[in-house]
Amino acid sequence: MKKKSITIEDVAKKAGISKSTVSQYLNKRYEYMSQGTREKIEQIIHELNFHPNESARNLKNKKTTLVGIVVANIRHAFSTEMIRIIENALEEQDIYVIICNSDDNPEKEEHHIRALLSRKVDALIIFPTETNATIYQQVVEEEITVVFIDRIVEGLCVDTILLDNHTAASLAVSKLVTGGHRKIAMFTLPTKSAISPRIERIEGYKASLNACGIPFKTDFLYSGELHTLQTGLTKMFQLKEKPNALIAGNDLVLREILHFLKVQKLTIPTDVAVIGIDDVSYADIYQPSLTTIAQPTEKMGLKVAEIILNRLESKKKKEAGVYRFVPELKQRDSS
Repeated sequence: MKKKSITIEDVAKKAGISKSTVSQYLNKRYEYMSQGTREKIEQIIHELNFHPNESARNLKNKKTTLVGIVVANIRHAFSTEMIRIIENALEEQDIYVIICNSDDNPEKEEHHIRALLSRKVDALIIFPTETNATIYQQVVEEEITVVFIDRIVEGLCVDTILLDNHTAASLAVSKLVTGGHRKIAMFTLPTKSAISPRIERIEGYKASLNACGIPFKTDFLYSGELHTLQTGLTKMFQLKEKPNALIAGNDLVLREILHFLKVQKLTIPTDVAVIGIDDVSYADIYQPSLTTIAQPTEKMGLKVAEIILNRLESKKKKEAGVYRFVPELKQRDSS
């Protein structure tokens, strides 16, 4: 037999007080009761192991304390760290988070967004996948607080947090050129969907090569699905003129590059220098340690939380902004 749930009525009956007084306590309206009553309710809630029905309370109060986060791919170290920072910052303000992973699948992303809207969340934080313009527009039209992370969606006026990707790629190229490298190749995930960080990092790579007086070679740029990167690397290293330095467009690409170089028994940085855009947890302990271009994830995550809190608290509509953060070169041994 299923155990009967403890209710507000049970708490009120044992305390010898009204349900409304218990409700005031649960809503932290302590000015409506004495200190003794407050302590008594707290003790009985503990004794009965009572957990309030948040959904019912939210429905009654016509508000929610939920924020939905829809992440494009939770495998990215950047995404995981950002979620941790945002969640901690919001929970400090009694705002709770539901996290959904889209696996870079626009259909799955739309499903998650619609599910969160049905839960009447106050705000959405989205790492956009591709071009789900219709559902994004619906969120905006319903005047739900929304923040995009890492990717700009053209045509929508939405608060957006992302890296200065041009500078990130430029830092990588400049570091390699300073080290004497001129045959610099870059690998990224697919660009067919015009995902802004990938496009911008490639643009920064090309511009920085030009600024350093190095001609851009199409053979030294490869963009493809993760499972094709080993083939792309193999073909590039079969060229008559091979690269002597590699830039990984993100952390997942970096892992593929390291795997390839290990299998081919190419030494870093003697045979090939390597720089990854996005810092990784193993950068310091890998041999040799890995030079990376780090995103300031803590600053970015706290900015997302700040925007959400300000939007939820303010009754005045404020114009959305795009906030770009400066990357940092983490100089180690691989370059």
